[in-house]
Amino acid sequence: MLRRITPLALIILSAVLLSLSFSSFNLGVLAWVGLVPLFLALENKSFWQSWRWAYFCGLIFWSATIYWLIHVTFLGLVILILYSAIYFGIFGLAFYFFRRAVLVQQLLFLPCVWVGLEYARSYLFTGFPWALLGFSQYKFLPIIQIAAFTGVWGVSFLVSFVNLLVYLIIRRNLKFKSGLCSALVLIFVFSYGIYVLNFKPLVSAATPKVKVTVIQGDIPQELKWDHFAQNFILRNYQELILACAKERADLIIFPEASMPWFWGTETQKFKPIFSLAQELKTTFLVGTVSDLGEQYFNSALLISGLKLPLEIYHKLHLVPFGEYIPFKKTFPFLETIVPIGDIQAGTNPVVFTHPVKFSVLICFEDLFPELSRKFVAGGAKFLVNITNDAWYKQGSAPYQHFAASVFRAVENRVYLARSANTGISGFIDPRGRVLALVKDAKNQEIFIKGFQSQDIFLVSEPPTFYNRYGDWLIILCFLYSFSVILYYLRSNKG
Repeated sequence: MLRRITPLALIILSAVLLSLSFSSFNLGVLAWVGLVPLFLALENKSFWQSWRWAYFCGLIFWSATIYWLIHVTFLGLVILILYSAIYFGIFGLAFYFFRRAVLVQQLLFLPCVWVGLEYARSYLFTGFPWALLGFSQYKFLPIIQIAAFTGVWGVSFLVSFVNLLVYLIIRRNLKFKSGLCSALVLIFVFSYGIYVLNFKPLVSAATPKVKVTVIQGDIPQELKWDHFAQNFILRNYQELILACAKERADLIIFPEASMPWFWGTETQKFKPIFSLAQELKTTFLVGTVSDLGEQYFNSALLISGLKLPLEIYHKLHLVPFGEYIPFKKTFPFLETIVPIGDIQAGTNPVVFTHPVKFSVLICFEDLFPELSRKFVAGGAKFLVNITNDAWYKQGSAPYQHFAASVFRAVENRVYLARSANTGISGFIDPRGRVLALVKDAKNQEIFIKGFQSQDIFLVSEPPTFYNRYGDWLIILCFLYSFSVILYYLRSNKG
């Protein structure tokens, strides 16, 4: 029956299954078999045919997964799809080598290559760590607990490994011993997750805590920098703050760039927010854009009823073609696809100290695990993500973004609070459990206005293995992948 299915149909099926894993339909289970049709399609293909078919699969996958970027930049979307699909093409070449490897090498080779390519995509050319295979499992809590040791990369490895096992079973090429060892690994990972979730207490009655409120303003993107909408935006947030005042939170968190003025050149316009913080005797974390001598920063201000912010954090990792133009001196035409003006990157990681130590990840900074690791290692007791996904309208983008925040909480075993302009806003515990989300009466999470409060416990656990040692798994994956390829090349010379 499989012989009757054309490679084109298999390629399309693989791309669709993988893309649905990152949709808003909670279909992460499809990722466990999403690569299998691609493997079947690449059988008996030549070196360059393997590249072309896999690259085409990548084109379909990325088109279906990041379609929402068209609301920001069409040309940027096309360039990103064409670029990201290259990693699928390289994976196709890896499958070409895989078919010629001995079985022991096969079992680890493709998962290692897949994870290595995800890592490369996450950091090359400023990095695009979106839709990592592991992210598709953010709701599968028993499996993602290994992220405290391996980061999200371990989950990506496991999912790609299972895809390979399914393929080998279909082709009746899986030996009993190899299958038994693989089953034992999967049982161990799942059992560890169950143990952590059910038998390892997270907090006790003596664990200190702070009460945090996140607010979701639901300001349409077309109004955010409209001069005539400034009073509307201010009233919107004032209403939310007064509505949640009864919660008596220690910290109230605003979304990214929530204030419609520039801190620095329009500081006096922030006076109503300072006054409100003083009146409520609480602390605000406010997202804004700073204009400091014609240098613009995406910033977070910590306000506690004083004339100046207690502390300020400037975003460290900027969005290419969203906040700045990479390589614009070399390729001036790229300025035509940037949606907003140039933003400068901050230089210092900041751990806020009031009401307790915590750190902020602005926008897609939560996609880069080394930032969270650095903040937690520097003393942050919990993490905050403030973002604005209103750019992308209705669709899968907010859910795909939220998945990254879940992994940052698990990797570092800390709570994470999230305030997004149009959603998803809420709280995640150190095990990756979603404790509470901002929702409306219809149970909607995005493009609604509201707030949510939650006690955040200041868990005193030793640093996780991943926080301490970082991307050790990546090093092993690269070393193993190159060793298999070199072995193949040397064997063919002989």
